[in-house]
Amino acid sequence: MNTVLIIDDSEINLTLIRALVLKLGDCDPVVFDNPLKAIEWCRNNEPDMVIVDYMMPDMDGLQFISAFRALRGRNEIPVIMVTANDQKDVRYEALMGGANDFLNKPIDRAEFSARTRNLLSLRSAQRYLADRAKHLEAMVAERTGEIREREKELIFRISRAAEFRDPETGAHIQRMAYYSQIIARNLGMDEKQQRLILEAAPMHDVGKIGIPDYILLKPGKLLHEEFEIMKGHASLGYELLKDSNSEIISAGAEIAKTHHEKYDGSGYPQQLSGKAIPIFGRIVAVADVFDALTSERPYKKAWALEDACMFLEDGRGKHFDPMCVEAFLAGWDEVIKIRQRFQDEIAPQI
Repeated sequence: MNTVLIIDDSEINLTLIRALVLKLGDCDPVVFDNPLKAIEWCRNNEPDMVIVDYMMPDMDGLQFISAFRALRGRNEIPVIMVTANDQKDVRYEALMGGANDFLNKPIDRAEFSARTRNLLSLRSAQRYLADRAKHLEAMVAERTGEIREREKELIFRISRAAEFRDPETGAHIQRMAYYSQIIARNLGMDEKQQRLILEAAPMHDVGKIGIPDYILLKPGKLLHEEFEIMKGHASLGYELLKDSNSEIISAGAEIAKTHHEKYDGSGYPQQLSGKAIPIFGRIVAVADVFDALTSERPYKKAWALEDACMFLEDGRGKHFDPMCVEAFLAGWDEVIKIRQRFQDEIAPQI
C-alpha cells in the first residue's frame, strides 16, 4: 500500500485529487489543507509520494518542498507540484528546489494517472533497492560473523598448540584473555577494542612452538643461555603472525612481541618503555603475569591471590603500566568469577 500525501488549501481540489488517487489502486491518500500541519505529519511519517499545490497561505508549494526535503530520509520521495499552466518560472524554481514532476490546472485525469503511476513505480523500485541493500548488508554481516567465528576457533587451536608444548593449560589462555578484556574495559576502551583483545590475547605465547623442548619443558631454573633462547619466543610469535589481513591476528602479532616488555624499559625483546609499549602489550603483561603467578605448575606452587596482587602493586611503574594494574584490580569481582569459570584440568593420578 502506497501512502500518498496531498496538500492543498482548496477543499474541492483535495476531494478531486483524493478521488483520483483512490482510483490508482493500492494507494492510501492522506490529505491536509494546511501545509504547516502536513510538515509536522511528515516528521514522524514517511509518504511514498507527495502532491502539493503551489498557491497556499502560510507556506507556498516551493517552501513546502524545501522544508520537506530538509527532513531526514526524504530526499528520494517523489514530489509533484500542481501549478497553473503559465507559471513556468515557478516550475523552474520548483525543479531546483526538489520537485520531480508537475500537473497543470485544471488537472487532466489521464495525465494524472500516467504521471503518478510512473512516480509510484519509481518509488517502488527505490524501496526494493533499499530492502535489497539491507538484505545484502545482513547477509554480509552474517557471513562475516561466520568467518570471524572460524577465525577465532583457528586462533584458539593455534594457541592451544603452543600450550601443549608448555606446562601451561588451555584454561590459562582463556583466563588471561578475559582478564585482558576486564583491563581494557576499565581503561575506557570501546566494545570493539575489548572484543579484539579478548580474541587476540590467546596468541601471546604462540612463539613457544619454536622453542626447543629441553628448554621449554625444563623443570628447574633456566641457565642464562637457555633463557636467552626462551626470550626469543616473543619475536618468533610476531614473525609467525605478522603481515596478516586479519585484524585479530595482527593484534595477536603485536601482543606476542610486546607482552614481555616492561614499563621501565628492562623487558624484551626491544626494551621498550612507558607509552612506547603498545597498550595491548601493556594490558596482556598484567593479565598474563597474574595468571601465571596464581596457577600451579609442575615446577612451582600457585601463589596466594593476595601475594600476586602485591606483586602487581610493587611492579607499578617498573614492570607494569600503573593504569593497567589499577584497571585490573578495579575489576576484582570479575577476576574471581573468571578464575572459578575456567579452572585447570586436574591430571589423573596413576
